[in-house]
Amino acid sequence: MDSNHINNLFLRSALTEENPFMTNADVLQWIEERKKDVFVNIEKIKFSDLKEWKLDHNKGNLHHKSGRFFSIEGIKVQTNTGEVQQWYQPIINQPEIGLLGIITKEIDGILYFLLQAKIEPGNLNLVQLAPTLQATESNFKQVHKGSKPEFLNYFINPKQDSIMLNQLQSEQGARFLKKRNRNIIVYTEDNIKDRKDFLWLTLGQIKKLMKFNNVVNMDTRTVISGIPYGRYSPDQLALFETYNLKTNENTFSYDLLISSLDYDSSLHSYDEIISWFTTLKAKHELKVERKSLFDLEGWKISDEEIYNERNKYFKVFVANISIENREVKSWQQPLIKPIDDGIIAFVIKKINGIMHLLVQAKLECGNYDILEMAPTVQCITDSYDVSEDLPFLNYVLNAEPDQIKLDTLQSEEGGRFFQEQNRNLIIQADENFPEEIPENYIWMTISQLNMFLKFNNYLNIQSRSLLAAVDFLQEFEFISGEL
Repeated sequence: MDSNHINNLFLRSALTEENPFMTNADVLQWIEERKKDVFVNIEKIKFSDLKEWKLDHNKGNLHHKSGRFFSIEGIKVQTNTGEVQQWYQPIINQPEIGLLGIITKEIDGILYFLLQAKIEPGNLNLVQLAPTLQATESNFKQVHKGSKPEFLNYFINPKQDSIMLNQLQSEQGARFLKKRNRNIIVYTEDNIKDRKDFLWLTLGQIKKLMKFNNVVNMDTRTVISGIPYGRYSPDQLALFETYNLKTNENTFSYDLLISSLDYDSSLHSYDEIISWFTTLKAKHELKVERKSLFDLEGWKISDEEIYNERNKYFKVFVANISIENREVKSWQQPLIKPIDDGIIAFVIKKINGIMHLLVQAKLECGNYDILEMAPTVQCITDSYDVSEDLPFLNYVLNAEPDQIKLDTLQSEEGGRFFQEQNRNLIIQADENFPEEIPENYIWMTISQLNMFLKFNNYLNIQSRSLLAAVDFLQEFEFISGEL
């Protein structure tokens, strides 16, 4: 399958919400039914009650006795940027590359995505829409002695001509130490039999479902964020006049579509963005030193928690977990619980006739290469009391209702984080938005961000979560026809 055909399939699916098999209302009802059908129990326990895990004084970490899965370790961080240039914290060390895979299939000319109703121990809403396969290497190699995940064979050594997307992408740089996942989408013509925990959705449906709080999980969002829609010349973009606009006044979704397809009208060239990012990487320093959990300044360990002595950031606890429909029905593990919700926001503005997003280069201690491209605002709500020091936070929090184009709560990965969510916002700038921006910010089109997604460790997971939610169907309807 050539790239043009792949891009066309993705774009047509993104522009299609109608699904003769299941409407979005049906999906929400189906999720509620799955919640009722599956027994879930999460019980917080003491470190001394752990069987397969150990809080190890000698090694200074919290680890699985097999040496696999992940561990909680301590680090000391030093940098030359920001108000705080040295700190200590626990961090998740999971050197395995996880596998996040989605199977797609073309039905009546439209590409459908096979998602599953997955329960993770930390999920808000319990059931969320996950990729077809969501597994660590330890899981699919059955270190847990459970059954193999369904559909694993589609993603282990897939045929090259079946691969529609194949990327390595990072997880949260403030919580994971250089953690990456393989994001992969494969195409099949197989007749896949119906399963009670799986359903077929268009990409347009998935994006619409992101308007609801905590329905589409983080792993699905990161996979679809990397989807390419193709490169169009100005003449080819005229094809999209075949859209029937519902209003002649509000064309925000159309503007987002053009920003995703137009590679020639951006404020900055690709080379200018690379130069900006490289200059900042050379300027910023990051040193991460392993430390024992028992020697972290500002952190304490009780019988059942690792926590910050000022009750800030997050805490680590361990739990007995029972989930009926998993490969392993019950197990123990650590979970990270945030103290406050977070906020992530892109400010978006039309420049030279095309929508641009305001992107920041953000340093986080677990980043592979010091900096990653992040949303305009990315912080925890605990930072609000010092919001004058955080660029654009006050602007985002005080936006007028007509400027707010997306406002939803989205969960972080429930396999490691317990009921953690971020408020996801897209804010359209007004005429009062400042022209001068800090040196670690730059205006980029959506197509430029998509271009950087082809490479490892450029866009952080928060920016990818917001990009995944960009919806081309808010104000207009697609008229059937060849693109």
